[in-house]
Amino acid sequence: MKQLSVPSLLVLKLSVKLSLAMNPLLIPEAYIIGGQPLCSQLAGLSKGQKKLCQLYQDHMQFIGEGAKTGIRECQYQFRNRRWNCSTVDNSSVFGRVMQIGSRETAFTYAISAAGVVNAVSRACREGELSSCGCSRAARPKDLPRDWLWGGCGDNLNYGYRFSKEFVDAREREKTFTKGSMESARLLMNLHNNEAGRRIVSDLAHVSCKCHGVSGSCSLKTCWLQLADFRKVGDALKEKYDSAAAMRLNSRGKLVQVHSKFNSPTSNDLVYIDPSPDYCAENKTTGSLGTQGRLCNKTSEGMDGCALMCCGRGYDQYKTQLVERCHCKFHWCCYVKCKHCSRTVDQFVCK
Repeated sequence: MKQLSVPSLLVLKLSVKLSLAMNPLLIPEAYIIGGQPLCSQLAGLSKGQKKLCQLYQDHMQFIGEGAKTGIRECQYQFRNRRWNCSTVDNSSVFGRVMQIGSRETAFTYAISAAGVVNAVSRACREGELSSCGCSRAARPKDLPRDWLWGGCGDNLNYGYRFSKEFVDAREREKTFTKGSMESARLLMNLHNNEAGRRIVSDLAHVSCKCHGVSGSCSLKTCWLQLADFRKVGDALKEKYDSAAAMRLNSRGKLVQVHSKFNSPTSNDLVYIDPSPDYCAENKTTGSLGTQGRLCNKTSEGMDGCALMCCGRGYDQYKTQLVERCHCKFHWCCYVKCKHCSRTVDQFVCK
């Protein structure tokens, strides 16, 4: 497996995520008075991204929030897998795992790009950004004629375009020899960025609100609304499971390794390197291993002790679990619960 030195999209995301979304010293107020210092403090930005940062200073907070949303969703989707989307240090959000053009890398690129679309689109709707507002999407042709169109919807069109311009800038500014592994990784990154954005777009839907006397719903106002981000994560997880293995052809284009399968669409994830097994700690690949991970003794799936522990076995422990119990509804209007404690068995990989 070839180690690639190509800086990943997550280097860009890292500078925004850690510097804006995670570092309390760089809160939004830091760039309201003067934006130039902010852009210079964000390590990892390409030349084009620095220019965009200076032009759209108020967007940077939401790029950070969107990337952070992507990390949280990644960790949720892979919580029961050997690779659980762990963040490891401050030099790279996902560590050396990102240096491998694997399925996992494909997912992180897609979910991060999707998170930025989601955050910027909603920031437009909330009036947080000076260069955009409510959605101006065209009225759906199948919307009943007596329903009003034009409520303040999520500005998907703007969020999509800004994410594409900012997120892809780093990749598009690179120049590599045609047919090289670096160029293959660049094409992979751009494809997966776009797949993440398209999933957000495809899952956007029309939402409506009723108006009328006593809830008669004699009139409806409708607008464009993004799907809950969990649905985006679920959809991209399915794409991860069916991701296509790719290679470069003689013309420097990515083509599917297994030609008998249908070619991947713009919505599908692609990868160029096989994944490590993530069983043992490996500093070269960035694998943290599964030693000390909780597993499910009764499951035959990826969260089961057999697969999670990679055949090494597991230890059993007793632990006290405190949870809400005996909940009662009180008029009006709250629920009061007691806290009950019970002893449960936990299984931890050796």
